[in-house]
Amino acid sequence: MHPNPAFRGESAERNLEFARARGFGVLAVAAEGAPLISHVPFLLNRDGDVAELHLVRSNPIVRLLSEPVAVRLAVSGPDSYVSPDWYGVADQVPTWNYVAVHLTGELELCPQEELAGLLDRLSAYFEARLLPKPAWTSAKMTPGALERMLRMIVPCRMRVSDVQGTWKLGQNKPELARYGAAEGIATAGIGAELDALAALMRGA
Repeated sequence: MHPNPAFRGESAERNLEFARARGFGVLAVAAEGAPLISHVPFLLNRDGDVAELHLVRSNPIVRLLSEPVAVRLAVSGPDSYVSPDWYGVADQVPTWNYVAVHLTGELELCPQEELAGLLDRLSAYFEARLLPKPAWTSAKMTPGALERMLRMIVPCRMRVSDVQGTWKLGQNKPELARYGAAEGIATAGIGAELDALAALMRGA
């Protein structure tokens, strides 16, 4: 996470709210050689201390879960390159603005019989955001097809012990310079969710 305190001032509640709404992150586990990485959807509970997820049974991370292991779940938000020209202030350098939240804790396997309920909760959470589309449910699956798929994945629970967020929105720049960068990002940015990032910068 970026060490500048100017970018680290959001409350734990806002960081958790961001991670919960996003519901997708990069799970990192220390291993011999390079870290193991997996991109996973997840459900974060109301208190923000438990994240539920599933992994493909053949995922190398699963082989480490004979006991709980230390993990970090990185949740990324909008981001963009920032050109120094957009600030309207001399002697600036290029940078990248972004939002990211890291959840740190321990990951453990759950009993396999919990998997179907987890998948139903996970799909219900995201399907609810697609209204007015009728929600997809596992009941739409052909008999036997869901059971075959369930055998290929395992349910996991992450017990969250630490939450850190970086909201790098140009808070260390003069207001007019930050607004100029926000306008540049909205009109010609390079990254993801440019309008959302620009709006956050204008409100920073």
